[in-house]
Amino acid sequence: MTGFVSAEAWEAIGLSLKLAGLSTFVLLILATPIAWWLSQTQSPWRSVVAALVTLPLVLPPTVLGFYILISLGPQGWLGQLTQSLGLGLLSFSFSGLLIGALIFSLPFAVQPIQYAFEAMGKRPMEVAATLRARPLDAFFSVALPLAKPGLLTAAVLSFAHTLGEFGVILMIGGNIPGQTRVVSTQIYGHVEAMEYAQAHRLALGMLVFSFLALMMIVRLKSRQERVLP
Repeated sequence: MTGFVSAEAWEAIGLSLKLAGLSTFVLLILATPIAWWLSQTQSPWRSVVAALVTLPLVLPPTVLGFYILISLGPQGWLGQLTQSLGLGLLSFSFSGLLIGALIFSLPFAVQPIQYAFEAMGKRPMEVAATLRARPLDAFFSVALPLAKPGLLTAAVLSFAHTLGEFGVILMIGGNIPGQTRVVSTQIYGHVEAMEYAQAHRLALGMLVFSFLALMMIVRLKSRQERVLP
């Protein structure tokens, strides 16, 4: 034992934080333009895109993880692509976990940002247009600052959801020490081995973190309601 938890647990915690941090960063980049398009467009494709983005919320994690695993496998389109690029197969690797995290956490990033864009209304962008601001300039100087609480909420939700996910992670990456073993699968391993004390320590840490994350989201939501009309 190393202090309160074992060295293996610290390794899993470090890998979990790395996965959650990297996926949150990439998700904010991907989710922001998607959320903006969904909040502004009248396209008939809007409902299709919105349904695809929301799909991970209703699919069982094992179903989502299974299809991602098949896609990353030697016969899957992603697997064939990565092999043709000389990257090998990404299943049961950290890169595979990252791809899975981006997919199953996408709605947690898109929806808060979309809500923030919709709540600000069209007037701020119309005012920017009357001042001859180009659409891209107005987006970065007007829309994004007004949507900041939504962006922060998306970041917290994405990070927390990725950190706590189990089913998709286990399906795609297994439970390989130092490579794909994260906190959730570490807890699972402790329970399987009937090491309930170690499982309890990690589970309690996740419980405290989740509670603090929810408190932060509630405060961000209250701030957003005060800032946006």
